Amino acid sequence: MSLWAALAGGFAGTLVLTTALSGATQLRLTRMDVPFLLGTAFTDNRTAAKVVGYGLHFVAGMAFALLYYAMFLVVGRAGWLLGMTFGLLHALFAGSVLVNVILPAIHPRMGTPFTAADSSPLLEPPGFMLLNYGRATPIVTIIAHLAYGAIVGALVAAT
Repeated sequence: MSLWAALAGGFAGTLVLTTALSGATQLRLTRMDVPFLLGTAFTDNRTAAKVVGYGLHFVAGMAFALLYYAMFLVVGRAGWLLGMTFGLLHALFAGSVLVNVILPAIHPRMGTPFTAADSSPLLEPPGFMLLNYGRATPIVTIIAHLAYGAIVGALVAAT
């Protein structure tokens, strides 16, 4: 198992994941825009937020690839199916704890269920499994993360 394969898988997997999520947004399957969600934590300029957000999403994708790699080492094997399992756990974490506990605590422009009526946050609260962004959002999110995990797992197993 190679660290470089994990990083290559993280890059390729993030490219696929980001493209799938962006495609789902363009096809109106979801209103979720991950780069915008991440980027608006740093700027209220919508164009700059997308650029910053894409960069942050790729950095996060590489970091998660390293986490997957560490888990492959602990388990003592890697593969696309194990990667998909990690991808499912990753999607469940991202759709629950990350966007509903961690992000609202540090994101200055994200609303919460407790946001005052007289405030105007740039982002609405995502809700459990991002359901506030559309009913298909959890499905799209899980499928994209399954693909990410399969790619990382397959590339690590190939080395």
